[in-house]
Order: sequence, then structure tokens, then C-alpha cells
Amino acid sequence: MNSVAALDPGALGSVDLFLDLSPAALTEVTALTRVRHLPKDGRVFEQGEPAERAHALIDGGVRISQSGSDGGQVLIRFIGPGEMFGAVALFTDQRYPADAVTMVESLEVSWSEADLRDLLHRHPRIAMNVIRIIGKRLKEAQERVRELSTQRVERRVAHALLRLVRQAGQIAQGGTAIDFPLRRKDVADISGTTLHTVSRILTAWEKAGLVVSHRQRLTVRDAARIMCIAEDATICAGANAASAVRASIRPLTNRQTRY
Repeated sequence: MNSVAALDPGALGSVDLFLDLSPAALTEVTALTRVRHLPKDGRVFEQGEPAERAHALIDGGVRISQSGSDGGQVLIRFIGPGEMFGAVALFTDQRYPADAVTMVESLEVSWSEADLRDLLHRHPRIAMNVIRIIGKRLKEAQERVRELSTQRVERRVAHALLRLVRQAGQIAQGGTAIDFPLRRKDVADISGTTLHTVSRILTAWEKAGLVVSHRQRLTVRDAARIMCIAEDATICAGANAASAVRASIRPLTNRQTRY
């Protein structure tokens, strides 16, 4: 069963939808926020059901997947802490286009369509954030299409891991840990290849010391070499590559949940 909790206004400050809002505005947003604790494998919404709320994640992880007419599922993306999801449907056909299911115990917040529209009218910064978020995800989708069309599979897998590091990476002992459970099938889906191929690649990378995986937790140990593979570079400035990846990882202190 879902449980409801109170939320400190400061917890919304790191949500991409509300970046750069004043403390007073965050307090206003918090008063309109529904907060839910969800267990692992909890369903936030189902594909095809009426879209009534916009959602964001405070803590945990959510898998967004879409089912085809044949019953097969395709992984669309992962949602990490601070990210908005499920909002576009409010402004299109009013139906959620995919399933959203938690990968771990999670803290999810949401707003009704009426409240979100009112916030957009009264706070132009929120509207600008929505534009930025949609633009960023459109760019990511275009990059994935280009990778599928033009790149060999090892490069696609490397790009997928680097995106996950930027999205949910935490500096850990021995590398950068992706902060939610990650099945090899998930990596295959987002790379546009087969489970067998991804298993072969990740096993080889693990033997070479690039990554380590344990109980569906993956840590990138050598970001510089992964970046070289992604960029198809035989010679790469390792320190510069590693620094670029580390700089894109949000510090853990920015993700601590306040509720």
C-alpha cells in the first residue's frame, strides 16, 4: 500500500521542474504537492490510463517502459532523483504513454493538472524549466536514434552507461556507482541490442577492469576508457575524460532526501 508523507519545501529545490525558484515559491508549490512512499515494484501509473497528475521523483528510481500490440515491453528511460515524468501527457492526449514502476523503494511527488497549470501561469521560471527539460530529453532521444543508425554496438553500450552515470551516478569506492538496480536486459534495451550481446560486452569490460557488477548494481571503474569507447577514440586523454564524467555527476549531498 502507498503511504503519504509530509515534505520539507527544501526537498523540491533540487527537482528539475523547480530549479531557481525562491523559497517562498517552493513553499507555495509544497502546499499543492501530494507525496507518496512507494515500495519496490510499485506502479506510479499505467500505460493508457487517464493522465491526471504530473510526477517527480525525490528519492529512489523509476523504470518507464512501453508495451506494444504484441505484448512485448520496451524500456524507454529511467527516472532518477530530481527528475520530472508523466507531465507531457497532461498537454497532449491526456493518456499516459507508458508504464512507470519503481525499481527500489521510492519517494514520489505529484501535482494535479489544474495546480500545475496555475503554477505555470504564476511562475514563469517553472515554464522555462519545462521547456529546458523537454528540450534536453528531445536531444537525448535524437542522440539515441543517431547512435542506433550509425554506431557499432560497443559504442552504443558505452554511451548508455555514460548517460546513466550522468543521470544517477554516485562517487563510490573504486569508481562511480549507478544508483539503482540495473539488469543487463535494461542495458540491452536502451542500447538497442540483445541480452546476449550486452552480456558478452559487459563481461569483457569487467575482466578488463572497466566496470564491476554485483547483484544488479553496476559501477563504472574506468570512466576515461568507457568514454574513449563511446567516442571511438583509440588514444584519449584519460585524465580529461575521467574529469568530464566526474564533473557531470551530482554530489550525493545534493540528493539527500529532506522529508
